[in-house]
Amino acid sequence: MDTTAHREDTKSTRIAKRSPSRQRRRVPYVLRAFLLGVCPVLLLAGVVSAETIDRVLAVVAGQLITLSDVTAARDLGLQPAEGAPDPIRAVLDKLIDRELMLAEVDRYAPPEPSAGAVDRELLRVHERFVSQAAFDAALAQSGIDEQHLRETLREDLRIQAYLDRRFASVVDRRQALVQEWVTGLRRRGDVSDLYLSAR
Repeated sequence: MDTTAHREDTKSTRIAKRSPSRQRRRVPYVLRAFLLGVCPVLLLAGVVSAETIDRVLAVVAGQLITLSDVTAARDLGLQPAEGAPDPIRAVLDKLIDRELMLAEVDRYAPPEPSAGAVDRELLRVHERFVSQAAFDAALAQSGIDEQHLRETLREDLRIQAYLDRRFASVVDRRQALVQEWVTGLRRRGDVSDLYLSAR
């Protein structure tokens, strides 16, 4: 078998397994150049008005992280800011790390979580709100729907399964080793951080 063709087939299969939401949000080269070259200038010049609904805060391995992603992660309790002086910065850093980990997960393809496991995670998110109306309002404020949230929770479970397998034998030092691994991913990864912290 032609090893080059085999590698291409494997790569194509891996990409095909990605969720539609992740594939849609990959950044074409020309658009990426615009985001990295023009958007920071506009932000610095104060051209982006208070009426802006959303904006790109980072690009990680070709995947967009937007302000609405940060808002959703914070308001739904997926990535708490934990009293940080700049909540957007704190949550964005976690989402950048998450995207880098997810890229690794896509490479090694751990077992898919069951629908029941995703349902349980969704129930935990529901329980953070006093009513269905409050939950629906948080989704609307974040600009996502329940299907998008389910996909996010599915990806989180895949990351957890990968970490459990990769660091299974080092329970006592797991957190430190995970952080060291993520730091290495940041160092090697393709990360463009466009966020300007409030002064």
